[in-house]
Amino acid sequence: MPVRTVGIAMNGVTGRMGYRQHLVRSILAIRDQGGVELPDGTRVVPEPILVGRNETKLRDIAARHGLDRYGTDLAAVLAEPDVEVYFDAQVTSAREKGILAAIAAGKHVYTEKPLAESVEGARALARAACAAGIVDGVVMDKLFLPGLRKLRRLIDGGFFGRILSIRGEFGYWVFEGDWQSAQRPSWNYRAADGGGIALDMFAHWNYVLEDLFAPVRAVTARVATHIPERVDESGRSYVADADDAAYGIFELDGGIVAQINSSWCVRVNRDELVEFQVDGTHGSAVAGLRRCRFQHRAGTPKPVWNPDLATPEPFREQWQEVPDNEEFDNGFKVQWEQYLRAVVAGEPFRYDFAAAVRGVQLAELGYTSSREGRRVEIPAVDA
Repeated sequence: MPVRTVGIAMNGVTGRMGYRQHLVRSILAIRDQGGVELPDGTRVVPEPILVGRNETKLRDIAARHGLDRYGTDLAAVLAEPDVEVYFDAQVTSAREKGILAAIAAGKHVYTEKPLAESVEGARALARAACAAGIVDGVVMDKLFLPGLRKLRRLIDGGFFGRILSIRGEFGYWVFEGDWQSAQRPSWNYRAADGGGIALDMFAHWNYVLEDLFAPVRAVTARVATHIPERVDESGRSYVADADDAAYGIFELDGGIVAQINSSWCVRVNRDELVEFQVDGTHGSAVAGLRRCRFQHRAGTPKPVWNPDLATPEPFREQWQEVPDNEEFDNGFKVQWEQYLRAVVAGEPFRYDFAAAVRGVQLAELGYTSSREGRRVEIPAVDA
């Protein structure tokens, strides 16, 4: 069986997401399984070359996984003849520069989101990628979660009838870093580094809403910085000037209304860290990271509001579970496999820079809505 090796410059693997989800659970897992099989039987095997600012951390990661290629000089790594793909998982503020360097070097680019800090920057990257003729892709991992794949099964099967509304809850309490260490890096809470939950999560919600339901046409949002001071990884207090909560109402084509709360300042009282309830004329469903439960109109109870009596209905027990029916692999890995097929075999890859521009635009207009206290319509954007 023929083997095709693809060198991938992986920038930002010293961070939590870049290391765990992209290097270990995606690229190394794909390599360990023998690569990605193409229609002609060829196996595409990724070869990671680690890039970052801290040589000691890179050396430790390389030694841990038996890798021998790493460096702190991005230009030198991009000059390697076998490097075909550049992957970026850096802090948001550094992403645009790294991607432009990779495009100039003629490399295909796959990147974490958001694509850039502004619509202007994101559009510039999309245009540069198009002009260079590269395969550009952006991580849109939420679409590959088992819970949302089960939700898609219901949508594609016509279960909901006419979809009316979506209600989403995302978040958890991120410790301030003083008496317990924070679960997220401190740059997430500094505006100068590209932090902010709206910039982070609205980019996710745009592709989730757009891909599963319909394009977003208007946004009304309120962002907040609930915790103004935090403690960083070195034990130093710092001003947290980026938003740590965002509350949004999104109007979609077809009259669908989506309400999504995103917060790093909320204690979880739900089954999973993210949940979406979809209500339609024929039925409803609640999808999370892994589970998806549904209730058809024929099985919908008929509660009556009576504040004088305890409610006897066991509401949660009245929902059915969507069965797995298949084995769900790691969502990041599944999308990496699709991207590698696009690079080598020319298969279409829909999660491109143009789609990512719309995610950045939604975040930018969400900030405008919050700042000006008004509903903002979303114009068509030419990437």
